Amino acid sequence: MYKEAYHFNVERYIDPQRFEQIKHFAKDLPTPTLVMDLQLIGHKYAELTASFPEARIYYAVKANPMKEILTLLNTKGSCFDIASRYELDMMLDLGVDPSRLSYGNTIKKRKDIEYFYQNGVRLFATDSENDLLSIAAAAPQAKVFFRILTEGTGADWPLSRKFGSHSDIIYYLILQARDLGLMPYGLSFHVGSQQRDIGQWDDAIARCKYLFDAVAEDGIELKMINLGGGFPASYVDPTYTVQEYADEIMRFITEDFGENIPDIILEPGRSLVADAGLIVSEVVNISRKSKNNMYQWVFLDIGKFGGLIETIDESIKFPIYFEREGMADEIILAGPTCDSMDIMYENFKYHMPDTTIPGDKVYIFTTGAYTRSYSSICFNGFPPLNAAIFTEGEV
Repeated sequence: MYKEAYHFNVERYIDPQRFEQIKHFAKDLPTPTLVMDLQLIGHKYAELTASFPEARIYYAVKANPMKEILTLLNTKGSCFDIASRYELDMMLDLGVDPSRLSYGNTIKKRKDIEYFYQNGVRLFATDSENDLLSIAAAAPQAKVFFRILTEGTGADWPLSRKFGSHSDIIYYLILQARDLGLMPYGLSFHVGSQQRDIGQWDDAIARCKYLFDAVAEDGIELKMINLGGGFPASYVDPTYTVQEYADEIMRFITEDFGENIPDIILEPGRSLVADAGLIVSEVVNISRKSKNNMYQWVFLDIGKFGGLIETIDESIKFPIYFEREGMADEIILAGPTCDSMDIMYENFKYHMPDTTIPGDKVYIFTTGAYTRSYSSICFNGFPPLNAAIFTEGEV
């Protein structure tokens, strides 16, 4: 079988000098370890706010709830989208004003709604009658926004039909919210994570305009659209820039709403922190399953259960760098646990230098989002993914 020399374009994912600094920082850390670059998160936040100057940013805490990241974004004036009372406690411990918090989970216990309300949170998401009744009972006169069901076509990590309701249901929920003494504030949607089809926002915004007009005839003035997240990070497959997303999305909003632009909320997670994360891993074993098998199996000390759960169905394709030189072997990548599901990539073939040996370090880029927060706590006894903060330079 013909082979080419192994090549990996580091510059596509990180400044080479910065990479060398991070490698030096991580050289004595245990593997696997997630290294987060706070400087890059600061740059990403500045880029997003410059691209969407009309919007308020609510960072999706679930993407990466490390205290240092939350502290940085708090100092930069970010608001926060939180999904549980445990995330609320994190934010209150950091001194974040409750007016900058949104309870964005549509699936919540009444006692948790009450806990949020008692701690000063006044902005709640909903998509069902029972949830709305709970909000009315536990958080009187609160602002509510209503999540529209979208399909998420074109997203690397689609969100299924778990969240949101059809427009006809949302219409009646808005009327009911008013009658219950709540403040119908606006609408929200999420077109799927790592969404490559910008046109998905066009369809969702058009639905919002329809509902704005429909409830206006009943005397209700909605004031806000929550565009969700979905903005991309730099994985293997290329995407548009944040500015390109912003230009198109604002064009869609202007076409539908004209000069009466509503308040705009964004809930970025992946797009703010993914590129700032680098997992340092290690090759545990390399094996061939049969004499005539074309592909070697490469086992790392991290897998689906250690933080790479988004490799399910090979949905998210992380850039993976082997540092040796040599000819490129096509490989199957798997994790270290005693579970046959712990295979990251079997159909989509990655490459490694044929000089690679067990014990070599492997660098997995764009891993700052939905890795550590997804890692299991004790499967096979493995601890949660270790993490370290790299802070060299202004943040």
